[in-house]
Amino acid sequence: MPTRLSTEERQTEIVAAALRLAEAFSPARITTGEIAAAVGVSQGAVFKHFSSKEAIWLAAMGRVRTQLLQSLDAAAQAAATPLAALAAVFRAHVDFVVAHPGVPRLIFHELEQPADSAVKQEVRALLQAYRKLLLRLLDAAVRQGQASAVLDQEAAATLFVGIVQGLVMQSMLSGKPATMKAQADRVFALYLHGICEVS
Repeated sequence: MPTRLSTEERQTEIVAAALRLAEAFSPARITTGEIAAAVGVSQGAVFKHFSSKEAIWLAAMGRVRTQLLQSLDAAAQAAATPLAALAAVFRAHVDFVVAHPGVPRLIFHELEQPADSAVKQEVRALLQAYRKLLLRLLDAAVRQGQASAVLDQEAAATLFVGIVQGLVMQSMLSGKPATMKAQADRVFALYLHGICEVS
């Protein structure tokens, strides 16, 4: 007889299955039937916990936002200096994507949609919180003399996120998320050179 899970445990299982399917397929193509099959329950059981496929993706994005931001915050707090914290955040983000390759596919899918949605709002909240963290670290680096005193911090935060997104896109094109790690340190070294150079 299968183990009876709590509502929260079953929801976590359903969300995890949806994100695993997103590693190989566009979220738009994934059906609730396929999610149910991946979990090993009926489609009715899925709808017992989520009202729609959109509700599953919303829960998935909410969990991603919480887990990723916690990971990035922990990496930053464990570092001794602002520049070390930026490097740690960069590595933590790369590690997260390598461990959860379905996440960027979900995010990119949502950002492609012309209409606003609850899922897109979660993505926006994640990016805003991420940017706030980066700006705090960049400002600390400037104040402590680790980065250029004339650094455009807004542009530096945008570039940081853009570098990660570029690595993610290349890994998705190659179908090998782990390739991000091979390039990450070299790419980040160039970023550090740029923000530390005095104009």
